[in-house]
Amino acid sequence: MPFIGNQPALSYTSFAKQDFTTSATTSYTLDNPVANANELALFINFVRQEPTTAYSASGTSLTLTSATSATDDMYCVYLGKAIQTVNPPNASVGISQLTATGTKDATTFLRGDNTFSVPAGGTNTPSFSAYLSTSQSASNEVFTKIAFDTEDWDIGSGFDTSNNRFVVPAGEAGKYVFGAKTGVDSIDDQEGLSIALYKNGTREDKTYMGDFSPYINRLLYVEIVYVFDLSVGDYIEAFAAQASGETQNLDSRYSFFYGYKIIE
Repeated sequence: MPFIGNQPALSYTSFAKQDFTTSATTSYTLDNPVANANELALFINFVRQEPTTAYSASGTSLTLTSATSATDDMYCVYLGKAIQTVNPPNASVGISQLTATGTKDATTFLRGDNTFSVPAGGTNTPSFSAYLSTSQSASNEVFTKIAFDTEDWDIGSGFDTSNNRFVVPAGEAGKYVFGAKTGVDSIDDQEGLSIALYKNGTREDKTYMGDFSPYINRLLYVEIVYVFDLSVGDYIEAFAAQASGETQNLDSRYSFFYGYKIIE
């Protein structure tokens, strides 16, 4: 059968012998554990004893059918193949025994070329999820920054609840996915709601979307997802604008903001 990996080394050894100090007893302790009496040859006064009839054995316990005396000569030979595979003890191989390069931690894996590597796409951190804790007033036809003030989580400490924005932490430049959603619960036919993502205070054309309601006094919500290539210190915010002719409230039930890194 083919063998995958390095072929284990072989060592050769003779059968092991154990001499006993006898006394008036039937119980003795073996130096090496065995599964049963057939795995050793027992001799008393140079006469071989019959396994399972003259003695039994299990683990390191040897039990005789008849007690010996202090003048008896008793020894055993452990039976088995004279060739054995040398295996390292359990849990004896660690990183110091490997030639692997890279950093071993909870975010990496060992590749076939013996290097530790981060899975493709990175670890998706930093990441955050935040939401609007209470409804927010939004003036007519004016883009207003949504005050996402409460975090579900913030891995990497990039989200700033005081300024309602995500700021790229030191050492974490790369491509990020951001998503934002908001809604108003009372808007009429042909009245609209828009949402946009701003980078460093400026809205980019591809980060804007809007919708119009075809109904009277209905819920309307909008959502946007976009990928940014960011440098350390860049920040992303979410803005919303509504066109109802009057002030509306952005409903906290439908307002959330999230983001995560995808490429280092």
